[in-house]
Amino acid sequence: MDAGCPGCVALRRRVAELEAAVERLTRDLEEAIRASKRQAAPFSKGPPKSKPKKPGRKPGEDYGTKAHRQPPSPENIGEVHEAPLPDCCPDCGGAIDETEVRQQFQTEIIRKALHRQFNVHIGSCRACQKRVQGRHPLQTSDALGAAAAQLGPDAQAAAVELNKNAGLSHGKVVRCLENLFGISLSRGGSAQIILRVAQRCEPVYATIRECVRSAPWVVPDETGWHIAGDLAWLHGFVTPDATAYVIDPTRGGAVSEALLGRDYAGIMIHDGWSPYNQFANATHQQCLRHFLNRCEQMLGTATRGSVRFPRAIGRILRQALKLRDRSVAGAVSDHGLKMARGRLERDFFDAILGPKIDPANERFAQHLRNHCGEIFTFLDHPGLDATNWRAELAMRFGVILRKVWGGNRTWAGARAQSVLMSVWRTCWQRGRLALDFVSQFLRNGAIPLPLPP
Repeated sequence: MDAGCPGCVALRRRVAELEAAVERLTRDLEEAIRASKRQAAPFSKGPPKSKPKKPGRKPGEDYGTKAHRQPPSPENIGEVHEAPLPDCCPDCGGAIDETEVRQQFQTEIIRKALHRQFNVHIGSCRACQKRVQGRHPLQTSDALGAAAAQLGPDAQAAAVELNKNAGLSHGKVVRCLENLFGISLSRGGSAQIILRVAQRCEPVYATIRECVRSAPWVVPDETGWHIAGDLAWLHGFVTPDATAYVIDPTRGGAVSEALLGRDYAGIMIHDGWSPYNQFANATHQQCLRHFLNRCEQMLGTATRGSVRFPRAIGRILRQALKLRDRSVAGAVSDHGLKMARGRLERDFFDAILGPKIDPANERFAQHLRNHCGEIFTFLDHPGLDATNWRAELAMRFGVILRKVWGGNRTWAGARAQSVLMSVWRTCWQRGRLALDFVSQFLRNGAIPLPLPP
């Protein structure tokens, strides 16, 4: 090969670029293979930073609200104990004169179960001879005989809280109740509590689904699940004040169509999955974070002029997000927002139109052409999210539980999972403690869904 030949020089340069690309891709592939085998791979943040930020809150005015425990109110104090002075000074043995008395407070749990007895009065109607049984407001069931010994509403709600929110397995739920409160329970009993509470909460689940269907906007997403080792899918639908989960054997659009209705006319913020396109009456907002991630991935493998297209798309999307932030801060008028939006849309169309030489750029450009009217929707609706972060957060709530159990063992358990996760997440959104809500609901079953605070 001639060292002075221009063609040979260009060829060596091209070979060096390809070798660098192969090395980079090989390294990325090895990292992906290792990540797929780690338990926490979906949420792995990669290697630690060389200069991480100092942990903890910042001192000074940026510290924020002090988080120290506040003393209880006088009416909540159940015990008062004295901490007297010693008879003499522990250092020199001299006499001690008392100068003041100050208070210290302690909040403690009572590790003792409360056993209730209900004297259930039973009679018969004089007219129709029908059996009539009394019911106390604290009872959760009318069962007598062999099923007369039960857990109370707070204990049942606590079992659900530990299993569905804290992520404890049934065995750990049993040990937790036994060690903390002396409540005896089997793993089968814990599972039966979950199924019974879910069945009682079916009306609440139906109300949540109806709230999602009538919401002005919804953020759908889905992730993998397992039922008795078989692949299934966890679907989540997040709205301003409710979240509905559905576990289904399929990933197709039939689940979202059944929950939202084919004629849903609100705004859908999603990651561009094709089944969402069936909602023709809805206004769509594509997740910009997914597009930015794709741009970054393409920049990691692109060479020479192929970097221009993903770099341009990433710049336009970031400018749109900055424009949104300036508008929220009041730095841009409504007219200025419309003008800036028009310029961004013009630059966006200029970037995606026309064929691309690089196949990866052409695939991305074609995807953007198919959804070109769904990129800047958030600029037309103040307060609308530009990403599907709400659904990603809701999915994480389910995925963490999946990592504890690996999924559900039966479809009945999967149904209970959908119901109880929906109730817990919706209560969290509405500022209501799900533990209290379920406990009260088990007593009479007529409590409306908790209203926003």
